Amino acid sequence: MDWEKTLYEIHLKALNYEELTKEEALSILNSPIELLPYLVHLAQKVKLKFHKGGEYEFCSIINAKSGACSEDCGFCAQSKFYKTPINVYPLVPKEELIEGAERGVEFNANRYCMVLSGKAATYDEVLKLAEGVKEIKQKSIPIRVCVSAGTLDEEQLKILKEAGVERINHNLETSERFFPSIVSTHSWLSRFETIKRIKAMGLSTCCGGIFGMGESLEDRVSLAQTYRKLEVDSIPLNFIMPIKGTKMENAPGISATEALKVIAMFRLTNPKAQLRLCGGRESTLGDFHGMAMFMVNAMMVGGYLTRAGRDFKKDIKLLNQLNADILRDV
Repeated sequence: MDWEKTLYEIHLKALNYEELTKEEALSILNSPIELLPYLVHLAQKVKLKFHKGGEYEFCSIINAKSGACSEDCGFCAQSKFYKTPINVYPLVPKEELIEGAERGVEFNANRYCMVLSGKAATYDEVLKLAEGVKEIKQKSIPIRVCVSAGTLDEEQLKILKEAGVERINHNLETSERFFPSIVSTHSWLSRFETIKRIKAMGLSTCCGGIFGMGESLEDRVSLAQTYRKLEVDSIPLNFIMPIKGTKMENAPGISATEALKVIAMFRLTNPKAQLRLCGGRESTLGDFHGMAMFMVNAMMVGGYLTRAGRDFKKDIKLLNQLNADILRDV
C-alpha cells in the first residue's frame, strides 16, 4: 500500500467534509509510525480549514456531586460498586458552584462545566443548578456554562437552557459493541437517545470517549463515526487513567503514538467538531503533548473529577512555545 498517497486522499475527503468510510478511518489508525508527523500535518490542515488557528480554548469543571453513583462504569472511581479513596457528597451549595466559575476564570477558562455523579439528576438538583447558572450570569462572570448531569428529559433541559446553559456534556465513552464490557447498569442506546434529545432542544453537544480500556481499533472508529452522524459540536478525548479498586484498574492503556493516531482519526472524521484534550493527556501524551495540540482546539485545565491534572503553568508555557493564544470569547 502507498500509505502516503492513502493518507493524502483521506485528508482531501475531510477537507471537503465528506464522510470517511470505516476502512479509511481504520487506515489512519493502522498507518506506519514513520508517517506519524505527516499524518499530524494533514490533520492540522483539516483543522485549519474549519477552525481558527493559533487560539486554544481552556475549559474547567467542578465535581458538583461526588460518589455514591448507582452505575457500574468500570473506569470510574465514583461508582458505589468500587472501593476507592474519594470524597462522597451531595450537590454542593450554590455558592460553591459560583466559586467554581470564578476559579475557572482564574485558570483562563472559557468554559465551565458543572458535573454531577449519578445516572440522572433529580428535578430538585436541576433547579439548584439553574439557580447557580442564573447567578453566574447576573454577576457577569466571564465564562460559558455547561452541565453534565446524566440522563436529562426535555423539561430538565429546558430549565437549564432558560437559565443560561449553552452546552450539555453526555459521553458515549466507546462504541455500542464495547459498551457492555464497561457498563452493565445502563445502555449505550439510552445515552445515544439523550444526545439526540439535547440536540433537539437546541443545546450544544459535548460528547467524548475514553481510549485504552481494551477497545479495538474498530470500536474507536465506530465512536468517531457515531459522533459524525450526530454532528456533535465538541468531542473530549480522554485516555484511561486506571484507578485502583475499579474494574479497569489493570486496563492496558494506550501509547503516545497510538493516542496521536486516535486524535488524527477523530479530526479527519469530525472536521467541524472542537476536539478537547482531557483526562489522561499528561501521562499518555508525555513529550508528544505539543504534537497533539496541532490537531485539537481545547484543553481541560485545573484537574479532573477525582484526579489532579497537569500543572497549569505547563499548559501556559506550551501555548507560548506554540506562539498561540487562549480563546476568550465570552
